[in-house]
Amino acid sequence: MKHDIKSIRAFIGAKNFDLSRGFYKDLGFEEVRLGKMSYFGNDGFGFYLQDYYTKDWVDNTMVFVEVDDVDRYHKELSELQLDQKYDGVRLTHIHNNDWGRECFLYDPSGILWHFGEFAKG
Repeated sequence: MKHDIKSIRAFIGAKNFDLSRGFYKDLGFEEVRLGKMSYFGNDGFGFYLQDYYTKDWVDNTMVFVEVDDVDRYHKELSELQLDQKYDGVRLTHIHNNDWGRECFLYDPSGILWHFGEFAKG
């Protein structure tokens, strides 16, 4: 089977839709409103944020974003001080793994974002 995929977009939920919209805009995504949900994109990549919340679903949602330099990305995330602006937001330190390195960012609803860089070679 040949795939001519142009994009893959996850759907994630929000406990407080307007609060999460502000968080993702502050994170650097551009928003396109689509009724009871929004598309958040950046440089051709994106996801749908829904005005919908089910605790079990959101508590088990994770998104992995591959970045070119996790040290730089972590520094820039830290400088945004999102944890001071939004309740429940938390940025972890960088974790070293056998496959590479990553840090975690929890959004206001508890969605776990992984920002990772794969080991070279």
